[in-house]
Amino acid sequence: MNQVYLSRTFRLLLVAGTVTVCVFSFYYLSKIIYPFLIGFFIAFLINPLVNLLQTKGKLPRSLAVLLSLTMLFAVFAGLLTLLVAEIVSGAEYLAQVVPIHLDTLIRFMEELFAAQVIPFYNNLAGIFQSLDAGQQDTILANIKNVGARIGSTAGEFIKAFFENIPNILSWFPNAATVLIFSLLGTFFISKDWYRLSAMSNSILPKRAKASGKTVFEDLKKALFGFIKAQATLVSMTTVIVLIGLLVLKVDYAITIALVTGIVDIIPYLGTGAVFVPWIIYEVVAGEIGLAVGLGVLYVVVLVQRQIMEPKILSSSIGLDPLATLIALFAGFKLLGFVGLIAGPVLLVILNALQRAHVFRDLWTYIKS
Repeated sequence: MNQVYLSRTFRLLLVAGTVTVCVFSFYYLSKIIYPFLIGFFIAFLINPLVNLLQTKGKLPRSLAVLLSLTMLFAVFAGLLTLLVAEIVSGAEYLAQVVPIHLDTLIRFMEELFAAQVIPFYNNLAGIFQSLDAGQQDTILANIKNVGARIGSTAGEFIKAFFENIPNILSWFPNAATVLIFSLLGTFFISKDWYRLSAMSNSILPKRAKASGKTVFEDLKKALFGFIKAQATLVSMTTVIVLIGLLVLKVDYAITIALVTGIVDIIPYLGTGAVFVPWIIYEVVAGEIGLAVGLGVLYVVVLVQRQIMEPKILSSSIGLDPLATLIALFAGFKLLGFVGLIAGPVLLVILNALQRAHVFRDLWTYIKS
């Protein structure tokens, strides 16, 4: 074999092996050090605020970090308090209207049972009695088998549920431990942010440092762009739902719109988790006009989301709309709900690596 091709093959295998080892190493290490990865992510998010407090407020770095974490927790506590207050208000409203709706649902089930189920049962009983003994025995045996399978499945589900209760309870101490280490990691990483940055710059080669800086800047832009895009989409959904509910004269329209906007963040399900059960109930309760209005509103929200999401994501993250749409679909088909986030994230990383000329440099190394 030609020596040039042999050298290129060796360098190709070396690059592929190095990338594979790095990916698997990061995957397994992330299972061990993930609280500190969370801490790094939080430190990255609050770093602009820490810098502002340090430079404009003339505060020591440690105090600026502590104050930023306190402000972050205050915001989350305020949002949580607002959410709890809305839930309590909604619960009081439901306590008044649920008995009325439940009575309506019970009357509907009684009428359905009397008008449809009993005649259907009588017809089945007549058909069953007209069969010979062998056919009746076969039907009864199949019914027993179905009942046994349903009972076995229900028993396994109940058994698995109670077996998982200890695991669920053990999650709380683990979550508290992760939270403590994540906060400590956030504090020390943010406090020593520039010292750690200088240390990493002194270790990395010059070309790797330049490429890494480009990749980091692109990822930072994409991260804040993704948050901005999701906030924009949720705001649009909330406003549309609020206007629609006000037109339909639904009580607690603001609360329902806010909850629907929050639920819209959930991949794939989104607003359907609110609208679909609601529409079904209104049909059962006989409120056909309201059900039709909610159905139209749901279709408007769904179409708006599907049309605007690729465009807003692409403009905020800096990607081509078609590439973003392909990444969303491919991620969903390969990984399910998680893929709707992982697909665009992988596309952002590949785009950042391409802008940093990482692929070009690797190809140059393999060739020469």
